[in-house]
Amino acid sequence: MKFKESETVELKRMVVDDIKKTIVAFANSDGGKLYIGVEDSGDVLGVDKADEVLLKVNNMIRDSIKPDVTMFAQSAEEEADGKRIVSVTVSRGSDRPYYLAGKGLRPEGVFVRHGTASVPATDTAIRRMIKETDGDSFEEVRSINQDLTFKAASAVFKERNIDFGAAQMMTLKLTGKENMYTNLGLLLSDQCTHTVKTAVFQDETMKVFKDRREFSGSLFKQLDDAHAFIDMHNPIKATFNKLLRIDTRGFPEDAVREALLNALVHREYSMSGSILIKLFTDRIEFISVGGLLRGIEVADIMSGFSICRNQNLAAVFYRLHLIEAYGTGMQKITEAYVGSGKEPIIEVTPNVFKVVLPNINSEKAAQSNAPTVMTPEEQIRSLAVENGSIDRKGVESLLGLSQTPAGQLLKKLTDSGVLIKKGNGKNTRYYTA
Repeated sequence: MKFKESETVELKRMVVDDIKKTIVAFANSDGGKLYIGVEDSGDVLGVDKADEVLLKVNNMIRDSIKPDVTMFAQSAEEEADGKRIVSVTVSRGSDRPYYLAGKGLRPEGVFVRHGTASVPATDTAIRRMIKETDGDSFEEVRSINQDLTFKAASAVFKERNIDFGAAQMMTLKLTGKENMYTNLGLLLSDQCTHTVKTAVFQDETMKVFKDRREFSGSLFKQLDDAHAFIDMHNPIKATFNKLLRIDTRGFPEDAVREALLNALVHREYSMSGSILIKLFTDRIEFISVGGLLRGIEVADIMSGFSICRNQNLAAVFYRLHLIEAYGTGMQKITEAYVGSGKEPIIEVTPNVFKVVLPNINSEKAAQSNAPTVMTPEEQIRSLAVENGSIDRKGVESLLGLSQTPAGQLLKKLTDSGVLIKKGNGKNTRYYTA
């Protein structure tokens, strides 16, 4: 019998580590057959103790390749030119992409056949295999990045006294086949690749930034950071009823919260691009990637009818009481403006969903001599800009606060990236980022 290497035939003189790459490549491609005990030239050398070779090969297949490929790889002892050799027949697997357990779901761990060689698969090829195997549901598709951590998510679950272990991850669909992380797991992990970009503009030209930030990490962290940023730039209008002072936020807090949650929960994460939040004097715009799902109109969502694009993500947020019920967000935004004389605006294109929240104080401010008061956070940042830095005692004096609330405000501003803390103890000072 004459042997010759091809796209579906691989020859090995003895058991070597590269055998694993060959089996992975065959399982990810169109299958093939590996012969052990045959030179690259096709000459048959044979193997000593074929049963031991079989055992070693089977152990390699079982322990070194993920997902389990054993049902697609059959090893056997054969005879060629009067000598004993070992063959491994590999079929195209149904759980592609297969990869080396020690390398992970990356090009250095995923191989395909190219001519007579087993070569690393490209990122594009890996994504295509995942999509073919897992389907089109972005949330449930296996994440290419499997080196994920969940510090922010764990803190949120702990705060709400909800367990967050391997069992809960599987129930919530952060993990799937072979306990591998899904794209939903990636979104909630500290390694989430999507971001929220925020900016405060001087005027309509959008050429001059008063402030801007980009928030990354787990969607939970992005939610907190973006909310803190908006809160810091949400102006307060002070009016007086006799001796009673009444403070009114320019952007209703309930509307801000719902618009931010809507942008995070309903965006199209299979598309690149960041969520954009733009703050102007008279309005704030929430712009998320992905228009309405097919068959849904703006009038439908305003009436409370909703089809969720990311059902598993919404289920996690619902479990954590971050959202109350599906389809109520737009209604709550509208209700927040009742009696204000202003209405939110919804704008939709095939690839963009925009919510515009008007500043309910913008017109009244021009007609009234009542002073507009900065938030405590804005006052702290303004003083830090003016003086170059600020310390806790300066905050206490500025706002008339005791040590604890002053420290809490400074922590909030440092956690959200507005201020940078330097030094320790009495020498601690805070600088603008």
